[in-house]
Amino acid sequence: MSTTLPASSAADTPAPNDTPLVGIIMGSQSDLKTMSAAAELLRQFGVTYEITLVSAHRTPHRLVEYAETARKRGLRVIIAGGGGAAHLPGMVASFTTLPVIGVPINSVTSIHGLDSILSMLQMPAGVPVATVALDGAANAAVLATQMLALTNARLADVLEKYRTSLKDKVMRTIEELRKGGFSDD
Repeated sequence: MSTTLPASSAADTPAPNDTPLVGIIMGSQSDLKTMSAAAELLRQFGVTYEITLVSAHRTPHRLVEYAETARKRGLRVIIAGGGGAAHLPGMVASFTTLPVIGVPINSVTSIHGLDSILSMLQMPAGVPVATVALDGAANAAVLATQMLALTNARLADVLEKYRTSLKDKVMRTIEELRKGGFSDD
């Protein structure tokens, strides 16, 4: 279900069955550790995606091409992760009308992630970036799936089952605590 976007792809008509619906992009390979959580959850949900590097600073022409061709290629949502000043999500949002979900990353060049968070939250009117928590790639995948589920009953069902599994996990933990199985080792 995952694919990697080639260096240059501007196909007009994507293949209908395996077309990625979500693009996962990040500014550098070091972001992959965080962003792989989004890919894993989308895979579990059965949502097709592509994952690649698009650097706002080192490959600006690739950024423009990626964002401007995203809809034509079949994408419906873009998840963009970035650390430091994190220009990637906002710049992508400026070149597409698709929803962009920003994932601020607490990178080595970051000020404890605060710079990344603010660069995504403080977008000008008309160019929004939906922003999740610091290193919150999993929630970005859930949000992207919720957007897709607005018109996809199968995904709506998948999300219901996912929420139920979260509740069940908490209830199992509560039962373990009642039985004295709590250990803080």
